[in-house]
Amino acid sequence: MRVDAFDFDLPPTLIALRPAEPREAARLLVVRPGAARALEDAHVRDLPRFLRPGDAVVVNDTKVIPARLDGTRARAGGSTVHIEATLTKRLSEDRWTALARPAKRLVPGDRIRFGGEGDVCLLGTLDATVLEKAEDGSIQLGFDLSGPALDAAIDAVGHMPLPPYIAARRPEDAQDRIDYQPLFARVEGSVAAPTASLHFTERLMAEVETADASIHKVTLHVGLGTFLPVKADDTQDHRMHAEWGEVPPETADALNAVKARGGRIVTVGSTSTRLIETAAASGTIAPYRGETDIFITPGYSFRAVDLMMTNFHLPRSTLVMLVAAFVGHEAQKRAYAHAIAEGYRFYSYGDACLLFRAGAEA
Repeated sequence: MRVDAFDFDLPPTLIALRPAEPREAARLLVVRPGAARALEDAHVRDLPRFLRPGDAVVVNDTKVIPARLDGTRARAGGSTVHIEATLTKRLSEDRWTALARPAKRLVPGDRIRFGGEGDVCLLGTLDATVLEKAEDGSIQLGFDLSGPALDAAIDAVGHMPLPPYIAARRPEDAQDRIDYQPLFARVEGSVAAPTASLHFTERLMAEVETADASIHKVTLHVGLGTFLPVKADDTQDHRMHAEWGEVPPETADALNAVKARGGRIVTVGSTSTRLIETAAASGTIAPYRGETDIFITPGYSFRAVDLMMTNFHLPRSTLVMLVAAFVGHEAQKRAYAHAIAEGYRFYSYGDACLLFRAGAEA
């Protein structure tokens, strides 16, 4: 399918630079393909109204790390260059892959010093060596620290990895350490937020449970590749970045029991959706632990997920394609056109939509 079929024009004024306050005050566009009332304007706080007793709400408990590092490359002879590195994937106790700017100023063997003097463990700064440089410009960093010591150092000197469409319009600040972290965050590893989760508060979770819906947790560490526009002309030529995830046995058993009783699986975010569909490859949801590069486009047959809550996504992104697969391409285009016309806020800090799967009871 042609990638430009998922393009659309978005006024820059609709890109949210801060989240709604309180979080559940964000708007929620309810999309029911084929229903008499296909589009309904609501708010995130109204989510329990659309749930049934016995439904299962699946959330992603990954925790965002401050993955953007500012540093200086120094070489013999006094040549120094400012480097911005965004960690993308952990390879071992002391190694990460990263996107660096300017990557052209780096070669294997270069040393980079991140942070300011005295910031890390009272021993100075966080130092790393460029071990490899790939053809796409990404690099592999070997840090002088490892394990928990490296984690603590990154937390001390790193910055929250705000998406470019926010970072280009305002600087990151201390509030982003709170705003860009979901309520459910528990397992460190994401370098981008599972943005649908950002809308949840303790009060909303309590109301979900009052609606007799159960809450279940999975883990999928979000990588930067999830949010990038697709560069290929056709979807069949795009290769997804792999991300690590886990569906614990107790979660798989509980969700299968919900389906057996006639309940629905409601995933919060594209990350939970992709992971559950990966775990349901055999038709039922199995325990899963490992990487997934599942790429869901129109024509995909969903095995487990009945409803999905997600934010409004970038043009030509794999996430817009996932939405189109879930509700139908025409329904996705109508929903996005409605959202733009009604002034919904887009992207990570923006509003959300609640999608009923095409062909399922609305």
